[in-house]
Amino acid sequence: MASNKAKDKRSTDSKGGAPQRLVKVGCVQWQMRSFASLAAMLQKLEAQVSSLASYKCDFALFPEFFSAPLMALKPGLDTLSAMHELARFTPELVEAISRLAVAYEINIIAGTMPVLEQKKLHNVAFLCRRDGSIETQYKLHPTPGEVRDWAMQGGATLASFATDAGRIGILVCYDVEFPELARLLAEEEMDILFVPSWTDSKNGYLRVRLCAQARAIEDECYVVLGSSVGMLPEVDSLDNQYGQSAVFSPADYGFPHDAIVGETTANTEMSLVVELDLDKLQRLRNEGSVRNGKDRRDDLYQVKWKGRTATKNQTTR
Repeated sequence: MASNKAKDKRSTDSKGGAPQRLVKVGCVQWQMRSFASLAAMLQKLEAQVSSLASYKCDFALFPEFFSAPLMALKPGLDTLSAMHELARFTPELVEAISRLAVAYEINIIAGTMPVLEQKKLHNVAFLCRRDGSIETQYKLHPTPGEVRDWAMQGGATLASFATDAGRIGILVCYDVEFPELARLLAEEEMDILFVPSWTDSKNGYLRVRLCAQARAIEDECYVVLGSSVGMLPEVDSLDNQYGQSAVFSPADYGFPHDAIVGETTANTEMSLVVELDLDKLQRLRNEGSVRNGKDRRDDLYQVKWKGRTATKNQTTR
C-alpha cells in the first residue's frame, strides 16, 4: 500500500532561502469504457489512486460524471431513467472512494456523480479527504443539455474547503465559465481551484479551458482541469468526447511563461502529476507585476453572494 504522509511539505529552495510549501496534484484523464460490474470499476479506480499515491500526490482529481459507464449495466433505458439508475450507485461509490482516500493517504476530488434528492437530480462533486471526512460542491449551473435530457437541477451553495495541503475550491465544468464564483472563492484565500469537466466537442472543451485559464490569472491561484476521454456507444450522450487535462498558473515572473504548469495529450488515457508551490501565490499577491486582489476597486464595485456569504469548509462527515 502506498504511503503519503507529506502533509504541508516544506523544503529549502536551491539558494538556501526560506522553505517552500509544495503540493503535488494528480489529475486522472479518465477513459470511458465498459465495466462488467461496479466492482470492476472500483478496481480500476483503486489502480488509478494507487498510482498517484505512489508519486506522493496530495490530491487526485477525477472528471465530471466519471461513473457514467455504469449506465451500460442496464441497457435499453431511456436517457432520464438511465441517469436515475446511475444515481443509485453514488452512495456506494462515495463510501468506497472515501476508504481509498484514507487507505492511500490522498485527498480525492471524486469528479461528479448524480444525486437524487426529493425526486430531483443534482450533479455533485465530492471531496473525500484522507482524514475520512467528506464534503460536497453541487454544480450550480447545469448546462441546457443537462436540463433537457436529465432535468438536472442547480445547487444553491458555494464553499471553499480547508485541507491539509491548502485551501481549495471546486467548480464543475460550466460553473468555471461564471467568473463571479471563482472571485468569491478567491476572497476566501483559495490556493487551488479544481474543475472536473466533461465535454463532447473541442469548442466545448475550449470554452471551459480558456475560462479556467482566465480564472487562474484574475484570481491569483492554480487551476486544475480534469477531463474524460473516449467513447461508449451503448450509452446515450457518451458516443463522443473531447478532453485534455491541464494545470494552469497565474501569468507572472516565477511561473511558466505560458501559464501552463502541465497538460496531457488530448483524447488519450493518462494521468498528469505536477508540483505546485503555494508560497509563490502569496508572493505574487503581494509583489507581483500586477496584483488583481490588492488593486481591485472595492470602493466602486463588489461581487457578493446574494442573501448570504459563501460558506467555508462545510464538513458532511
